[in-house]
Amino acid sequence: MSSLTMPSPALGGQPQEEITASRRRTELSMLVFAFGLVAFAFTSTALSLKGQHASTIAEYMIAFIVTVLGAHLAVRRWAPYADPLLLPLGALLNGLGLVMIYRLHEAGRNGNPGPTNIQGNPIPITTLSSSAVILQIVYTVIGIGCFVAFLVFVREPRVLQRYTYLLGLIGVVLIALPAFLPTSISGVPGTGAKIQIAIPGLGSIQPEEFAKLALAASFAGYLVAKRDVLSLAGKRVLGVDLPRGRDLGPIASVWLVALLLLVFESDIGTSAVFMGMFVAMIYIATSRTSWLLIGFTAFVVGAFAAAELFSHVHTRFSVWLHPFSTQNLIDGTQPAYQTAQGLYGMASGGLLGRGLGNGQPYFTPLVQSDFIFSGFGEELGLAGVMALLLIYGLLVQRGLRIAFMIKDPYSKLLAGGLSFMLALQIFVIVGGVTRLIPLTGITTPFLSQGGSSLVASWILVGVLARLSDTARRPPPRPIQEEGLTQVVSLK
Repeated sequence: MSSLTMPSPALGGQPQEEITASRRRTELSMLVFAFGLVAFAFTSTALSLKGQHASTIAEYMIAFIVTVLGAHLAVRRWAPYADPLLLPLGALLNGLGLVMIYRLHEAGRNGNPGPTNIQGNPIPITTLSSSAVILQIVYTVIGIGCFVAFLVFVREPRVLQRYTYLLGLIGVVLIALPAFLPTSISGVPGTGAKIQIAIPGLGSIQPEEFAKLALAASFAGYLVAKRDVLSLAGKRVLGVDLPRGRDLGPIASVWLVALLLLVFESDIGTSAVFMGMFVAMIYIATSRTSWLLIGFTAFVVGAFAAAELFSHVHTRFSVWLHPFSTQNLIDGTQPAYQTAQGLYGMASGGLLGRGLGNGQPYFTPLVQSDFIFSGFGEELGLAGVMALLLIYGLLVQRGLRIAFMIKDPYSKLLAGGLSFMLALQIFVIVGGVTRLIPLTGITTPFLSQGGSSLVASWILVGVLARLSDTARRPPPRPIQEEGLTQVVSLK
């Protein structure tokens, strides 16, 4: 046997395959634009308030910019082909959330207007700590740290498919945990929802924020394995091919868990997102409209049945339908007071808003978390909140685009599921604040005060960044492009 190595005749005979551009310069340009908007918002807020110092604003901005630029460098190193808009969009929303929390923190301090006490004197917002802004910056650092950690340690998203059932168990335990704890630990004051775990001296965490991510990864793995069975058609009713009765087990189980959330935690938001995410993913996996119809109908029927059978669920629906009634707004515990204040605030904002620092969002209970969207509506007006919704829409669109680009079935389902989950969460919280649907207890991603929501949102962006890097990464060059071809002759 003899062998001979010679230059490949294919080299130069065909054009080399075009290498996908990483577009990190585009990402950096968009980050600079986001930094400019956040700096302008901080400056505008500071000029509208009393007792503000330029050095404090500069410290906040430097900490924010350094943290985000660190994430950009990490993307350059570990995910060079990731979508160039994911990080800038997340950073812009995060920065605007910092601005609003800073504005609310100054209410009742340094001679600024704020909620009043019995004597009529302005006081700070009682549910907002004196170190709220610094804590939110710390949460930003932790969230972006988790974003970077996911890029570093998860090089191939398909590895998550190995832990389908483990992730599902973790997600269910995290969601159900607050229901088994005393109201003093898991209850949110003034809302009736049991969605958090209070830790003395450290604040609270909302395990549902991380549970949704685990469940999305679990659903994707399950549906990839079972999609052929779930795609089988049964009877045809009114032109729709219904699934076989024996295949209704998964959606029935998810529907039952969603109703248990609604009843025992009074959490319409997580219940709707949980159910909606599964239905959207099963539709992506099977392309059957019947699953959408079954899921939507089952959830609506179950929710209205729970409203008739359980008093705390009925109260949520009553506030939604009759927020200005004497029973809900004036008598007793005034369950509709928060909703009414948020609606009045957004109405006073009008088209262009009253300006950052010039409104009165502090009169709305929990405006820094559940109702931060109404705070933006009051100070930025309809134009401002529409801009926020467009930013969220762009983030969802990039996620769906990633799902279209990916060829791996598991990664495609995961990207689509996370994108739909984000869209559903925005719809549920904005719909609750504006009375489109009953008020929920979930937060607005990136904007609301608190660590759980912010950290989970950055992890979601990290997953999408890794998925997009995998989808856009150029394939390995064929051996012909290496310049040598091995020629073997047998004798």
